[in-house]
Amino acid sequence: MPHCISHCARAVGASAVAISLAAGAGLFAQQPSFRSGTQVVSLFVTVADAQKRLVPDLTKDDFEVFDNDKPQPLVFFANEVQPITVVVMLDTSGSMTGTISLLRAAAEQFLLRLLPADKGRVGAFNDKIQFSARFTDDRDQLVSEVHELDYGNGTRLWDAVGASLDELKGIEGRRVILVFTDGDDTESKIGLGTVVDRARADEVMVYAIGLESEYFNGQRVVRSKPDSGLRKISDETGGGYFELKKTSDLAPTFTRVAQELHSQYVLGFTPTQLDGRVHKLTVRMKQPGMTARARRSYLAAADKFSIGP
Repeated sequence: MPHCISHCARAVGASAVAISLAAGAGLFAQQPSFRSGTQVVSLFVTVADAQKRLVPDLTKDDFEVFDNDKPQPLVFFANEVQPITVVVMLDTSGSMTGTISLLRAAAEQFLLRLLPADKGRVGAFNDKIQFSARFTDDRDQLVSEVHELDYGNGTRLWDAVGASLDELKGIEGRRVILVFTDGDDTESKIGLGTVVDRARADEVMVYAIGLESEYFNGQRVVRSKPDSGLRKISDETGGGYFELKKTSDLAPTFTRVAQELHSQYVLGFTPTQLDGRVHKLTVRMKQPGMTARARRSYLAAADKFSIGP
């Protein structure tokens, strides 16, 4: 990959990121009026009906939000499309050799659906970790870079997610990682728990796509199963997890992720207890037959929020 950078080891440090409505962090399409210094806990919420269709045109009154099981009044609500900065991280280990063309075509479907205000970066992981040169809103460039990703052996899944969190540091607004793999982590230096904690602290949403695949390892046909931690990190951060059994489902699933990311509601409430602990978050729908998916926790740290007059 001519202009790829290999990121094999980075310092693992989590700087807390808060969304400041009053200061105008540039995330929202509209700026509500709050007291100076007030900040909110934000949740990006995907709502689906019983047939798993995305539900548009809901209002603030359709939602209930709980912080450690205590109901919270919503101080912010929006259903406009929110720009994203996304890292698309693809498994290009040996087990993917026969499927890589389909994976690239599926990733293209996601990249082509990025909106003008979105920015993306593509990467690959195997026994090494690679990223394209920079974040860009040029979709043609991103598609081209997908075709330049290298192969390797091994699956450094959690190292790859950690490196993606590194690349998203310091970027304003809403940040997302979309990771694909067909196997278990085999060679990472950091574990699932570390990347879940970092994603929670940095408020990064992780979408994950896992594929069951069959491949010849030189001696016999092996059936791989995606790492069970993918569901956990997706659930914790409010992304979606899709486990596939057929390669024909790849393109529709990458397309679905793009649709979800551009169809989410933003809810906000003012935190009342900054105890430095991880708080449980719950979003419930008042209308029967609807389900809401959002991040399940946040870090109630004083350095993340400044509440006062």
